[in-house]
Amino acid sequence: MNARGTVFKYGDNVDTDVIIPARYLNSSDPKELAQHCMEDIDKDFVNNVKEGDIIVADKNFGCGSSREHAPLSIKASGVSCVIAQTFARIFYRNAINIGLPIIECPEAALEIKAGDDVEIDFDSGVITDHTLGKEFKGQPFPEFMQKIISSEGLISYLNNK
Repeated sequence: MNARGTVFKYGDNVDTDVIIPARYLNSSDPKELAQHCMEDIDKDFVNNVKEGDIIVADKNFGCGSSREHAPLSIKASGVSCVIAQTFARIFYRNAINIGLPIIECPEAALEIKAGDDVEIDFDSGVITDHTLGKEFKGQPFPEFMQKIISSEGLISYLNNK
């Protein structure tokens, strides 16, 4: 399983209130949530993100409240993967549960820049920045997590078993 896209880059402590502002939590419709994804930190994100694009961030991505709306809005916006130095644990779990691939890789998060063309091989954990001509070794997903992600989330995975 691979993903490839253009990078949107963010810093430390991107919290769930920035990923999807609380004023939009009256909906759980992924398409509606995607229209407001990242708008408080990057007003142009929703207009510029394309299917397959990638978010790269520094430390503690997804901190804050434990709402599933945050990874759901990212996935629904078309983002194929989030790479960060570290993730808030509840965000990590919610992302996998809804089928959004996320990878911790401090070296990649530090070196990859906004606008870079990046590809991720989920089987090996290799992150290739085609713009820089560099490879980084992230943590590959265990097979069971790859099955959850390819099933579009934990519920679908369990229903298909």
